[in-house]
Amino acid sequence: MSPAYLLRQLLGAIPLLLAISLILFAIIHLAPGGPLDMYTDNPSVTPAALEHIRRAYGLDRPVPLQYLMWLRSMVIGDWGFSIRTGRPVLAEIADRLPATLLLGGSAMVLALSLALPVGVLTALHRSSRLDHLLTLLSFSGISIPVFWLALMLQLLFSILLGWLPAAGYTTFGDASLGDRLAHLAMPACVLSLATAAGWSRFLRSSLLDVLRQDYIRTAYAKGQTTAGMLLHHALRNALVPMVTVMALDIASIISGAVITETVFAWPGIGRLFIESMDGRDYPVLMGLMMTGSLALVLANLAADIAYAVIDPRIRFG
Repeated sequence: MSPAYLLRQLLGAIPLLLAISLILFAIIHLAPGGPLDMYTDNPSVTPAALEHIRRAYGLDRPVPLQYLMWLRSMVIGDWGFSIRTGRPVLAEIADRLPATLLLGGSAMVLALSLALPVGVLTALHRSSRLDHLLTLLSFSGISIPVFWLALMLQLLFSILLGWLPAAGYTTFGDASLGDRLAHLAMPACVLSLATAAGWSRFLRSSLLDVLRQDYIRTAYAKGQTTAGMLLHHALRNALVPMVTVMALDIASIISGAVITETVFAWPGIGRLFIESMDGRDYPVLMGLMMTGSLALVLANLAADIAYAVIDPRIRFG
């Protein structure tokens, strides 16, 4: 993959991000209510103070002009200030992003370590009892609602057994590694379950297609073992279609696992999104959604690079 191709991909993403920002800005401003609603019921905030806040955040300007002002600020790296907290939007996101990356990264590693063996076993033992059992578990993982599973795990491991903390990032006054892992265990498992189930089904389907190819039969005819055939021929080719799915899932994780973070009170950007929605915090909402859009574009670019690494026959130029 040439640097010119990567540069063209990045430049090609600029119009896409502009269109996304325009649509998101319009949707937010067409929604009922406004960012100052949270102050209207507060008797200590006078109408004069409300008008001052409205002018300070440019909310008294026409919406198209607000968009142009916001776009200019975004381009120069000034993402504005949160209406709820008064802090810079970039600082709000930067404070929450490490927690989301920790949760998302752990969930992705766990999902991949589950999906690979399950996908391989179900493909190699197609239509066997093991295949039916793992398929049932995979569909169960895809079908079970995330919030329900999270609540059931909290009930079992936190309330009934008392093994794990029910929510939060760390215990107050305890920042040890064991305490962090204990808080991370349940949200990471919940977040990875549906992802692992979906990936295992994609891998099974892709691997079955590869196992029917002539070069696989040729490898067996030359005395190749099943493990050798998987490592040297089948698995690498079967992973190519999965790359796009994995890239999109990783981007969604970076965007914020909204339900999981909310149920487990995990201080990531998913929970920040819910807080910003409740407070009609337009600058933070736009910052979060544009961060998610940028993550999606970068994930697709990473998928293109992964294609070329996994299968050297694929070239982009």
